[in-house]
Amino acid sequence: MHQGEVMVESMNPACSALAESYLLSLPVAARARHVSADYFCADAHNANLCAALVVAGRKRATCSLAYWYLEKGERMPEQGDLLVVTDWSGLPKALVELVSVTLCPFDEIDAAFAAEEGEGDGSLAWWHEAHKAFFEREMKAEGREFDEHATLVLERFRVVALP
Repeated sequence: MHQGEVMVESMNPACSALAESYLLSLPVAARARHVSADYFCADAHNANLCAALVVAGRKRATCSLAYWYLEKGERMPEQGDLLVVTDWSGLPKALVELVSVTLCPFDEIDAAFAAEEGEGDGSLAWWHEAHKAFFEREMKAEGREFDEHATLVLERFRVVALP
């Protein structure tokens, strides 16, 4: 990658405009970022809710199964990456920057991370129940069983721009 080169995944014009506006506000040397756009969760209600929680400043983290990166070849997120958080329909709601990316077994998630995810009542108990059900559905669709020792990719982020 050359200095100032931006790696942008395919996204709609509204998402591209939000990311480009932010990147152009940075010094050239700070523009070398991977930029993507996506929603959180796997249904309209929760995707829209999570986008609203990001905008409100309550949701400052997310997680996914390392399986997708280590076994299915998806690109592993990295600190400094930018994500245009969208609602279910693809409308940009916020631009976030990843401030940390770490690995952690599902059964070792703590209350602090659950609170940073900002969903439900913010408790570890709620987080555990909701995420276990979600990951069980994901793995079942892959013809596999979810293991509570499975490695998660934890992404912490901060909002850097709003549309």
